[in-house]
Amino acid sequence: AMKEIISENLPVKPFVLPREEAMKLMKEKGEDYKAEHIEDLPPNEKISFYRQGEYIDMCRGPHVTHTKAVKAFKLTGISGAYWKSDSANKMLTRIYGTAFLSEEELKRHLEMLIEAEKRDHRKLGKEMELFMLSEEGQGFPFFLPNGMIIKNELIRYWRKIHEENGYREISTPIMLNRRLWETSGHWEHYQDKMYVSEIDGETFCIKPMNCPGGVLVYGSRPRSYKELPIKLGELGLVHRNELKGTLHGLFRVRAFTQDDAHIYMSRSQVKEEIANVINLIDSVYEKFGFSCTLELSTRPENSMGADEDWELAENSLKEALEQCGRDYSINEGDGAFYGPKIDFHLKDSLDRTWQCGTIQLDFQLPKNFDLYYIDEKGEKRRPIMIHRVCFGSVERFIGILTEHCAGCFPFWLATLQVKILTVTESAEDYAINVYEKIRKAGIRSAIDKRREKIGYMIREAQYKERVPFMVIIGEKEKSSGLISVRNRDTGKTENAVLEEFIEKALKLMDC
Repeated sequence: AMKEIISENLPVKPFVLPREEAMKLMKEKGEDYKAEHIEDLPPNEKISFYRQGEYIDMCRGPHVTHTKAVKAFKLTGISGAYWKSDSANKMLTRIYGTAFLSEEELKRHLEMLIEAEKRDHRKLGKEMELFMLSEEGQGFPFFLPNGMIIKNELIRYWRKIHEENGYREISTPIMLNRRLWETSGHWEHYQDKMYVSEIDGETFCIKPMNCPGGVLVYGSRPRSYKELPIKLGELGLVHRNELKGTLHGLFRVRAFTQDDAHIYMSRSQVKEEIANVINLIDSVYEKFGFSCTLELSTRPENSMGADEDWELAENSLKEALEQCGRDYSINEGDGAFYGPKIDFHLKDSLDRTWQCGTIQLDFQLPKNFDLYYIDEKGEKRRPIMIHRVCFGSVERFIGILTEHCAGCFPFWLATLQVKILTVTESAEDYAINVYEKIRKAGIRSAIDKRREKIGYMIREAQYKERVPFMVIIGEKEKSSGLISVRNRDTGKTENAVLEEFIEKALKLMDC
């Protein structure tokens, strides 16, 4: 049917109708679900449609201008979906497909999908025992011992670079009174994503983000201009009420660790601090081999604050980007409700992009909470606030990184860094001695004393456990007092002096 439509080269023409007329048209066409969807939209909403021959569909667009522009396509999957994601409603059928301007592009895309399936972090997470998901906690991942090694190493790295860049770490409560969220504006703009509970007859909210708690820390005592900029970092566990149908491994969850930081500064410090954050986030992505593109998101319709503040905030972000010599695109109307933002879209080894880091410039929360500092003249001044994350979500970043490196984590992150493989029983004492020295040096290691073929043991360590270095011990190594080291990434095996290997491994452990 699609081939037929493409060959007809039908024009695809847009048109717009008022809400009532749009609803009437959909009912006439027998499109009851679409008519019901239009009913849920605001009364003054105008609905855009696209006409393709006799077929009419409501869509935001854009579309190709003629069907013949679709040169190569493939239907890729089928699934069931409850109407409005509610199991009480009817089950609908969702058909997935993709289209490209050439067969070559389609072929490359399909090859990428096959590779992506092999790298699926849910599959690798299970194989490598990193994390688990349970029906008893949908959207709430369980981290297993191996996964905690990676998570803790990422947090160690985060703490190191933030200390080097003048940040001080805080921790704020996971639940706070509804009054706080009303003052911050989250209750009005974000309450459908928030979990609530009653304490002492009052409504408390489990925090969906860390910023209001951080604001209370800043406001806990008078501040001087001499302290600015104040950089407060927080690895805070946040909870968001996501729809069940949108949950996906570690990529979309209901609880995650946000590597937040908030910078409080004067107006004269804005551009410099934004530039500092851009450079910091760049260094994080370079560490993991990601390239990235930047996007400036401007004021949304549902926003708070004065026009002049938004204009100043957007111009400050633009000037900081230009000062850093960075190219960027504009994403109109996609800023946070309290301020514009710069989003970092990192590209992985399969050329997929992920939005992780963000820098948000905020004039509103300091006003809402009446934050101030005393300037050099002894007068009260309003600080400006930056919200920013590097990983975004530690859990989601682990998922992205797992797929990016296909589970072959860099040495400092690997759950098992060295595995000693014993070839003969007679060399076992020497192998145990080697293992103990490596282990005592603080390197994550294990010894395999099974009487299996060495080829099998190497394959298991290299391709299943993805161990960076395999140390092979047999009679030859025992008699020479050396070790044979196989490198996971190169596949090469070389002789080495144990002490020199340990020294080299310890240098690789430095994050």
